[in-house]
Amino acid sequence: MKYGKIAGLFLAAYLLNLAAPVLLGHLAHLDATEAAIANTLWCLGLFLVFGWACSKLAEGTIFPNFTLQLLIGIVLHDALAPIAPQIMIPVVVCTALAAIILKGGGDEVDKLDFVKIAFPTLMLAVLGYLITFFVMFPILMACGLDGKTSALLSAIIGSTDPAALIPTLKNIVFKDGYQRLNDIAVAESALNDAVGAIFTAAVATMVLAGTPVDSLGGLATGLFSADNLLLLGKQFAFGTVAGMVGWGAMHGYERYKSRDHLREVGETAYDFAIVLAVPLVTFLLAQIIHGNGFLAAFVAGLLANYNHGREYFHKTLHTMEIKVESIAKPTIFMMVGPFVALGDLRDTAALGLVVALAFILVARPLAVMLSLLPTGLGLKDKLFLSVVRETGVIPVVLAVITVAQFPELKLLMPLTAWVVIWTLTLLPAITPWWTRRLGIA
Repeated sequence: MKYGKIAGLFLAAYLLNLAAPVLLGHLAHLDATEAAIANTLWCLGLFLVFGWACSKLAEGTIFPNFTLQLLIGIVLHDALAPIAPQIMIPVVVCTALAAIILKGGGDEVDKLDFVKIAFPTLMLAVLGYLITFFVMFPILMACGLDGKTSALLSAIIGSTDPAALIPTLKNIVFKDGYQRLNDIAVAESALNDAVGAIFTAAVATMVLAGTPVDSLGGLATGLFSADNLLLLGKQFAFGTVAGMVGWGAMHGYERYKSRDHLREVGETAYDFAIVLAVPLVTFLLAQIIHGNGFLAAFVAGLLANYNHGREYFHKTLHTMEIKVESIAKPTIFMMVGPFVALGDLRDTAALGLVVALAFILVARPLAVMLSLLPTGLGLKDKLFLSVVRETGVIPVVLAVITVAQFPELKLLMPLTAWVVIWTLTLLPAITPWWTRRLGIA
């Protein structure tokens, strides 16, 4: 019954997409300001209504709501057409929402527990990312992609996704001695997203500068040049500094709220605004001082640790989680739609499957096994982490940002979409079974 309703939802989206050009044509005859408002409300309505429907109908099925939202967005390609010419709007919207999600990723990991797992997490998030990048690049070149697309796509899909990973792990009860795997996976996914954003920006800068990226040697030479390493170092260092400033602001807010709590002043309706503003302002500060905003948002959340702190923050954070699930995630995933048509998805289906399987079966296991060699983690730990590799929100955001810079790279967005589709569909279904097979759940 559920699958029939899902099929009905896709049929409704398809029919609406067929009728959309006529409706949008009528809106185009309005005055410029009225037309802009009408187009914006039209697209926002599609995000909210179809995003909600995908989440509702995905319950009790093998399909994660993320996958349905991404596919529905693509089916609504023509209906979401007003967004495509205004490329900076999706870039800004996706970036802001991703900063909020990454701050939430930092909240999910207790900072004291993070200290215990910091070394394997950093090895997996940084060295593991680099191994993934350099494994995927020659594979993509062998698949016939040009150097620019291969380099940028390898950088984009190297990021995991706490937004997709956390719901999967919440359904797994780990045995004593393996609970740290949950924390490593979540912390890696959040930190890895920041690493991916930094390296994607670095690769984009190289391509814009005309650095040769048609071979693995040329790519490595450019990436590890003195100038580029200095740029990467600044992104990490100043992003961390901005995150600590954001943490300071949140600490001050926590002290303010603790005084309210002592005076028995409950949570107010406007408290949510501050919690929402901190990751955005922290991201802005990082941009101003030439640091990485995604890393800053994660660090601020990790250090503030509201999910593990005062109980009077829990209601606000629960409200934040609801907003992220109902608005932020559907908006980001459906934002692929304006840039990828069904025909694009069909034409790249075979190549997308090959890339996704190479990513899941080759790049991820190699990255885990090699990057964790110095850590002392056991074989079961490594085998579990080899399967945990959902790719979602941040790669979509990075793809949108990159397409804005390189509109001529037509395969970039469809292949990113395919990797997201396959990893979000296969891995959440496999992970619970795999933990049972390993005997750690």
